[in-house]
Amino acid sequence: MSAKAEQTLVICGHGMVAQRLLEKLVAQPHRPFTRIVVFNGEASPAYNRIQLSALLAGDANEDSLQLQQPDWYQHNSITVHQGDPVTAINREERTVTTASGRTQHYTGLVLATGSRSASLGLEGEELDGVMGFRDLQDTRRLINISQRHRRAVVIGGGFLGLEAAEGLRSRGMAVTVLHRGSHLLNRQLDETGGALLKQALTERGLAIRTQTSPVALLGRNLVRAVQLDDETLISTDLVVIAAGITPNTELAREAGLDCERAICVNPQLQTSDPYIYALGECCQLENQTFGLVEPGYQQADVLAQVLCHSDSEAAFEPSTIPTRLKISGIPIFSCGQTEAGPDTESVVWQDYDTNCYCRLLIRDQRLTGAVLFGETSDGPWYSERIQQADDISPYRAHLAFGKHYCEAA
Repeated sequence: MSAKAEQTLVICGHGMVAQRLLEKLVAQPHRPFTRIVVFNGEASPAYNRIQLSALLAGDANEDSLQLQQPDWYQHNSITVHQGDPVTAINREERTVTTASGRTQHYTGLVLATGSRSASLGLEGEELDGVMGFRDLQDTRRLINISQRHRRAVVIGGGFLGLEAAEGLRSRGMAVTVLHRGSHLLNRQLDETGGALLKQALTERGLAIRTQTSPVALLGRNLVRAVQLDDETLISTDLVVIAAGITPNTELAREAGLDCERAICVNPQLQTSDPYIYALGECCQLENQTFGLVEPGYQQADVLAQVLCHSDSEAAFEPSTIPTRLKISGIPIFSCGQTEAGPDTESVVWQDYDTNCYCRLLIRDQRLTGAVLFGETSDGPWYSERIQQADDISPYRAHLAFGKHYCEAA
């Protein structure tokens, strides 16, 4: 059988979502592809990115991050080329070309190219010592720098920025977090929850400045200081930029695929080319992009069914996905709406002794949002109420106390 006659699925990228797709594909009863070939831009096989913060903090080792043993790929007839990203797609010939010059024909092509740290467009971003926190290579560099230097500035008070800051602090660095929003984790927490988190992290030793933006990074070759919008200078040896992500769309754009903020797909994850699919952080359905792993996993489940023709109804429908985080051992949960609107009511419960906080948002006797800080065990139950939009009036008086009290009401 010629290479062209073979049914070959090519996957560009090998992150957590691509690995989930591989595992779902090999579990399908019917696999139309003779071969699956993966081109990975990173030198390491798929690993658990969620654990990078634990690795940075010294609470995990690299071996524990690996998602599958090397023989798993051989056993399932999957060829993985490490450190050899696809650099061009020829849609007419249905081939891809890689950085090393390899050419591979495809019957179907999946783009799982992920994203990178968003650039802030600051003067000095190109200096040594300025970097993102996205992958294993970044994490290794941060660990190395933390062993040689003492001061760091992290730009971004979202989840990734706080994880980087806490990891570097636990390695002995003096860390300042700059966040332009009014409070930390402003996408997941309301103002009170953000203030509680700031207080807890400040007590652990982080310096945190909210409503603060850097205007320039200063230094000759190495970064030496960050200049703020109020003209303050903060001396530093390292700047980590963790203020949002940019989907990696260059490969798709150069191939002429429809792209907006990310690669445009339909509910079957198909791009504007019927032989090419995209999923994870690099794809966009209608006007929505996806920065969390959970929707990527849902997309992988759907795409496996689409590629193997196992379910003609298979379609990805974005849902309200709860956010479960743990920052410096503090559990945080949020789902749905996080800030009150003109037509919502709030139920708030706070225990000042244990630093636990709960805010529930209600519209027309339906739960529309939940923010939990410090105690999150009822989070999944609140999430279920939000998804099902059921009437909470029978137990509204007990709602802040959680499932046990409400179901007993």
